[in-house]
Amino acid sequence: MFKKILFGAAMTAALVANGAVPSPLVARPPAARAAAFQPTRFSVTVEGSGPDLILIPGLTSSRHVWDQAVAGLGGHYRVHRIQVAGFGGEPARGNAEGPVLAPVVEEIHAYIAANRLRRPMVAGHSVGGLMTLMLAQRHPADVSRALIVDTLPFYGVLFGPEATPASIAPQVSGLRDSIAGMTDEVWRVQQAAAGARLASTTEGREQLLRDSMASDRGVVARALYEDAVTDMRPSLPGIRTPLTVVYAVNPFATEAAYGRLMRTGYAAAPDVRLVAVEPSYHFIMLDQPARFQQVLADFLAGRAAH
Repeated sequence: MFKKILFGAAMTAALVANGAVPSPLVARPPAARAAAFQPTRFSVTVEGSGPDLILIPGLTSSRHVWDQAVAGLGGHYRVHRIQVAGFGGEPARGNAEGPVLAPVVEEIHAYIAANRLRRPMVAGHSVGGLMTLMLAQRHPADVSRALIVDTLPFYGVLFGPEATPASIAPQVSGLRDSIAGMTDEVWRVQQAAAGARLASTTEGREQLLRDSMASDRGVVARALYEDAVTDMRPSLPGIRTPLTVVYAVNPFATEAAYGRLMRTGYAAAPDVRLVAVEPSYHFIMLDQPARFQQVLADFLAGRAAH
C-alpha cells in the first residue's frame, strides 16, 4: 500500500508537473549583445536588475509558475524565466523530435555564455530541477548555487528501492507511447485528475490544466520518459555547487516516506541543504507562496532556510 500511495502521489506529481498563475510583470528581451544567439529549445523573458537568477519550470509548465515568487523579489534580481519549447503553449520548435532534456541543458549553457552571465543562480522545479542538476554537473561554472524544487535525483525509486533506469524503462516507455497517442479528451481527464494531487487551490489546478492542454503531447511524452530514466545519484559526489533542495510534504508524500527518499537520494551530494514544506502538494510555490518566497530569499542570500 505504501508503494501504491507514494507512486500515485509523488510520481504523478514529479512526472506530470504543470504551471500556475498569469504574470503581472512586464518582461523585457535579453541584452542586445546576445541577439546573435537565438535559442530553439526554449524561450526566455528577462526582468529586473541585479544578480542573475535563472528559473526553469517543470513538465508542461509555463514560466508563469514562478509569477508569485518573482513578484516577491521586488525587481532586485535580473530574472531569466525559461519556458521549454513544447510546454505550456510554447511551440515545439527544436524539441519537435528526438531527445529533449540534455539538448535543453546544453542550450541553456549556450545562453549563459552568449549573455556573459557570470555564475548565475539557478532554480528548477520538478523536471526543471533535474535539468538544473544536469547543468551543474556538466557545466559547473554556469551555476553558483542551485535551488531544486521537489525533485528526486532519480524518480525511479518511486517504483521501488531496487529500481534502475533499465528496470523501469519498459514501463515508462509504455507510458510515453500512451501519452503521445492520447486524444485531447482522454488527456484532459487524466490531467484534471493529476492536478488534484499537484496543487491544492482551484486556481492553481485550473492553470495546470490549461498549460497541459496547451503543451505538445509528443514533447511531453519524450521528456517524461527521459526524466524517469535519468539517474543523477552517481553524479552527485562530483557536483560541488551548493544545493538547496525544497520538497513538499502532504498525506500522500509523508516526511517519513517521501522525506526519507529525499534524504537518502541526496546523501552523496557534498554541499546540500534540505528544506521540507508542509502542508504542500508538488507546486510549493503555489500552495505555500509566502513560505516559498522565504525559502527563495534565503537561497538567494546564501543563508540557511528558516
